[in-house]
Amino acid sequence: MRVYRWSNAVSLALVLALTGCNAPSPGAAASGVAGDSTSTDAADPGAIDQPYEDVPPATAPPGSAMPGQGAATDSLAHWDGFGEAQFGMDDEQVKLVWPGELVGTPADHSQCYHLSPAGQSDISRFAMMFEDGTFVRYSVSADDLVAPGGGKRGMDTARIDALYPGRVTSSGHKYVPDGHYLRITEDGGPHVLIFETDGGGNVTEWRVGLPPQVDYVEGCS
Repeated sequence: MRVYRWSNAVSLALVLALTGCNAPSPGAAASGVAGDSTSTDAADPGAIDQPYEDVPPATAPPGSAMPGQGAATDSLAHWDGFGEAQFGMDDEQVKLVWPGELVGTPADHSQCYHLSPAGQSDISRFAMMFEDGTFVRYSVSADDLVAPGGGKRGMDTARIDALYPGRVTSSGHKYVPDGHYLRITEDGGPHVLIFETDGGGNVTEWRVGLPPQVDYVEGCS
């Protein structure tokens, strides 16, 4: 009987070939899962329990949360409206796009009234003005809402001037001694932003809207 003797080189080549057949795939190595496609998370305690593909975040159902109680509140205030509520809409259209309940009714024989999110203890926190059935202005006294361009309650006059350079027109406040109205017209548009300050020059509230309603200093008058 003839005996075959394998050279060391041949033996080494055979071992490497067999090892390559059992090597895990690059994708399996990256995910920490063994190359055997029959393995499961239960059989492999080191396997991750998260999906390998990106899963879009769940969308919360509409609620009655007031503006400012969520992320990206600085993106809600616009020159032409607030969120999806745009100036020129009637109250029914605004209620359809608003993510919660709005309350408020016009007074007898009045063409001007406000709608506010249900649950507010103070209407001045956020209110939308309607005149002749049309959304024309919104007013804010909340600390966590940011006006178009970056201004907000608590800022001083110097900060407002820096945010809106060359665009601020100042006039004396009708009721607050040494207070002011800081009026800013939209660049290339008809809308107006007004900050009210106290006697120390700090913003106490602001509003955005269309003239002449945005210049009303006593709400609907």
